[in-house]
Order: sequence, then C-alpha cells, then structure tokens
Amino acid sequence: MKIEYLKGSNVISIAPARAQAHFPSIARVDAYWDALRNGRVMPTRGDVDPRGISDVLEYAFVLEKNAPGVARTRLAGMHLNDLMGMEVRGMPITAMFLPEGRRELQMVLESVLESPAKARLTLESDSGLTRPKLEAQMVLLPLKDERGRPTRILGALQAKGKIGRGPRRFRITTQSVEPLLSDTGPQYPMAEDRAPARTQAAEHTAAFDGAESGTAPFLRLVHDADGSEG
Repeated sequence: MKIEYLKGSNVISIAPARAQAHFPSIARVDAYWDALRNGRVMPTRGDVDPRGISDVLEYAFVLEKNAPGVARTRLAGMHLNDLMGMEVRGMPITAMFLPEGRRELQMVLESVLESPAKARLTLESDSGLTRPKLEAQMVLLPLKDERGRPTRILGALQAKGKIGRGPRRFRITTQSVEPLLSDTGPQYPMAEDRAPARTQAAEHTAAFDGAESGTAPFLRLVHDADGSEG
C-alpha cells in the first residue's frame, strides 16, 4: 500500500524509500547507471563495466531493441534464470510477464528508448499450489549503442519470496516513468586513458567470462548465443 504524508502544501511519498529498503539491488543498479551518465542524457553500452555492479549482478540484465516496444535479453543474471526455470538469453523480456501485462510493458519499453526515460515497475507474480506469490521490482535504464542510438537497456529485476516451481511470470501493479533531461555535457573530466572501444569490449567480455582466463569467475552473467555482450 502506498503511504503519503502531507508536509505543508506538499505531498511527500515514502514509497520510494520503502521500495529502496525492500529492493536494494534495484536502487544499486539505478545509482550505477546515474553515475555513468556524467551529465549526459544516458550512458553508452560501452560505459557499462559489470565489475561496477558485481555485488548485484545476479539481478541485472541488458536488453536490445528489436522493434518499437520489443526488446530481447542479451545478458541476464542468474536470478532471472531461477525465476523462469530456464536460461532467458535471447528471450523477449515480455516472456517474463503474464499475458495481461505484456502490452503495458511494451509501452514502457517504448517510452524508455523513445522519450527517452527511466522506468521503475512494481510487480507481482501469479500464484498456485507450489508457486507462492512473489513481489518484485524492475528498473529499466536506457543506453546508447556504438552509433549513438538508444537501442539498449540496462535493467534489474529483484523478486522477494520463495520462487517455487518456475516459470514465474509477473503483472505490473504500479509504474513510474521519468523522462530524462536534455544533455548538458560531462560534469567531470572523462578519463583520458580509456581503452579504445574494441579493447574495452574485449575487457568486458573477459570480465563476464572469468573462467576462460583460468581465473575464478567473479561475475555471473549468461552470454547471448552469439557470444557477444549485447
């Protein structure tokens, strides 16, 4: 239940603070993305280094736009796989939603990439004998691709409760879509020694894999079928 307090002539909602306390991984990914913006409308896909959110990586995902309102999962943390009872790479993100919630999600996805905007969704799952109801939150944060187009989304999904038998799918109970302000340019100097895009992408791939270099994998993300980062 949403609780609001009146302070003078202003209405102050404690819902965001409550959500942050219950779903800290969502707030963590949101804060990381906001730091990457550096005064811009949105960061680029190349700016995202999984080591920056290694503590909440199991909840994170990256989407790629295929058409207006349609995006498939390029990378996904293990929490999403656990919810679906299968690997979600390559799936449209709408596959994680109940039929009655898919059109609403498509409209949110379109707003995130076209406006552009950031979105936070409150979700609840279906339920059954071996499927207790889950409460969840999702955040959707736009990213530019290598051509400067907003075609990627950094997101996170965190569910509370016993997952039970999958797949678990969700409906949207509330949504908050916040249009992003125009680009003001970097607010602090960008590092001059940043690696070229090709080298940087290779480093990110190594960070996702870990085990390929003989070291213990410290980031647990599932690769897209073509082996790329997305």
